[in-house]
Order: sequence, then C-alpha cells, then structure tokens
Amino acid sequence: MHLQLTGQEFNSAVSFRRDLHTYPELRFSEFRTSELIARELEQLGLLVTRGVAGTGVVAEWNSGKPGPHVMIRADLDALPVPDLKDVEYRSLNPGVMHACGHDVHMTVVLSIARLIAKVPLDSGRVSFLFQPAEEIPFGEASGAQAILDSGEFDRLSPDVVLGLHCWPNLAAGRIGIDERIAMAAKDAFSIEILGRGAHAATPELGIDSILVASQLVSGLHHLISRRINPADSTALNVGTIHGGNSQSVLANQVEITGTIRSIIPQSRAELRSAVELLAKGAALSSGASVRVTWANEMPAVLNDKGLVALADEVFGRILGRENVVRIADPPMTTDDFALYAERVPSLYIKLGVGSEEPLHSSNFDVDEECIRHGIEALYDLTQEIINA
Repeated sequence: MHLQLTGQEFNSAVSFRRDLHTYPELRFSEFRTSELIARELEQLGLLVTRGVAGTGVVAEWNSGKPGPHVMIRADLDALPVPDLKDVEYRSLNPGVMHACGHDVHMTVVLSIARLIAKVPLDSGRVSFLFQPAEEIPFGEASGAQAILDSGEFDRLSPDVVLGLHCWPNLAAGRIGIDERIAMAAKDAFSIEILGRGAHAATPELGIDSILVASQLVSGLHHLISRRINPADSTALNVGTIHGGNSQSVLANQVEITGTIRSIIPQSRAELRSAVELLAKGAALSSGASVRVTWANEMPAVLNDKGLVALADEVFGRILGRENVVRIADPPMTTDDFALYAERVPSLYIKLGVGSEEPLHSSNFDVDEECIRHGIEALYDLTQEIINA
C-alpha cells in the first residue's frame, strides 16, 4: 500500500531539515548533527550505535521475522561555503553551509525511520546509516571508507543499500534513475612544481614555478579535447593553485590540485597517464622538478539492474510515469556511496529539488516539497524490496 505523509508528518520533516540547515557542520565534526539524530532515533525505540567512524550513527529496526535487510544511507557533513541566502533558516555557522543537500538526505532517511517505528513493516530488517564526511578534500579520508574500516557495515551485513542525492535540474516531484552508472569515477591529483627563486629583475637566474604552473594548467585543460574520444564522458578540473610569497620574487614552489572524472575505465587510465606525461614534459622544458601525487581514487557508483527495474515500477506507480526520469548519460559528480555499491546490490537515486542554483552554490536551496516525495518514494521502495 502506498504511503502518504500526513500534514503533521511533513511539517515535522521540514522543521527538522531547517534545523539541520541552520547549524551545518564540516566533515568528521558533525557533533551536534549526530547527537540530534541519535537522540531522535533512540526515542523511536530503535537500536542505536553512536560514534561509528567518529561521528556516524547507525540505527537498526528488526521485525523479528525472516526477510531482506535493507540499509538506507544519508550523509551528515556540510561544505566550507558561505550561506548567502536571505531565508530564516540561513546557516548560523559562518563559512559553513549545506550546499549539497545533505540536510535533505538526512531528513528523508530519519523520516522513514519515524514511519517504520510508528507502523512496522511485516518482515525483514531496515538499517539507517548516517555517514560522516562524504565531502573529501584532497588527500583526506572518505567517510564511507571509515565506515567500512570500522567493521560496522560487515556486522550489519545488509542485502541492499539505498541512497539518494538532491538534483537541482529536476523539478520537485520528479525522481531520476540512472540505468547503470549513477555517478562517475574520480581521481584527485596534486602536482608540486619546484623551481628556483630569484629577484623579479633577474628572472634568467631562476626557474619561475608560477609560469610553469600556468602552462601546465592550460595543458591539462587541453587533455580532454585531444586525448579522449569526444563520445566518452570525462571531466577535468584544477581547483587550487598555491605558491609565491612576493610580487618581486620568482616563486620557487607551486602546488596545483584537481580532479579527473570518468565513466569508462579506459578513459580513466588514459587521463591519468596523460596527466603524468604532461607533468614530466613541463619539468623537462622548464628545468623545474615536478611531482604528481594521486589520492581519493573513487570508483563509479553502480546501480543494480534489478533495483533499477523495481524502482522504476514503484516510483512510476506512486509519482506517475511522467515524473520518473530514466537518466541515460551519467553525471560527472562523484560520491563515496560507490564503496557500498561495490559490496552489495545498491541503488542511488536523484531527488528532484527544483533549484535554480547548482549544487555547492552559496545560494543553493530546495523546494521543500521534494522532502515529501523522497520520503514516500524510498519508504515504498523499501517496503517492496522486503515484501519481494
């Protein structure tokens, strides 16, 4: 039977989301967030484990009867982005904002826990995983990997993992389902350029690391157009450049960090090789020393074909066929949900939020009707999986 939220249940979910949005917290520092969630889950009578991988929270519901074990995952962390919106729930933590919709993800998953605690399913088990640190700066740890390293995932041993992500270019009330690849693979790189400092008046006596870096950045952005088949989905970004201490000194050291994103393993290998070769070429042509370091290598998020078919049928029934979007071309976004999908059959859906602003924008917000649709869709899908 299709679940329909009451007005009170929806209003409670919106209030919870706004509280999370007002008090966002960065990766592995989600102390208030995890306390709020854990306390609510305990009040529901669920078996709660706190402090998983630092700030993570797991809650378990068990019917006591045989059936599939479904895990539903949400991410806790916000981004180091200022909140520039003029709304009553604007972030009160300066320079920190839920600019990727994790507040919505948490609200949807917590609300499903509320519903199952109130009206239990007939069989099976459901686990609710609130994971820290999905956002991963260069060289830092993945929250999903920390969950796996903690042993909690293996202890729970789910049969299926479900997740969702806010999707700005889909209207609220619509849900996107990727045929197979829900998000791309990602490889992060750091390129350290070591030149030789000199006075700006005598550049011939030094090796200008900033000049080498500028040529290297330009070359990196030409990689995709000249080394990769245009039909293959790929993306490259240089996100940071750090170097130099004075306008009158040739910088002796610069560090560049960025990412490559890909769908096809061959393209991924080709891009990595090309970055290495370009860096070596820059070193040879300039006389600088160049070192490439790779980190945060994340596989693509793979949807299980059986779950895709089931979700398409369930969502079409409750939302209307016109509101279920089958996504053929995978996006270049990445998510460490991929690590769970490597372990068990998984599904990662795109929740339409009707935003005019992109993810990670200081003005990102959602049409809060999306919360209703996310709760109802994932609840019904969980029920269908268990009943099947």
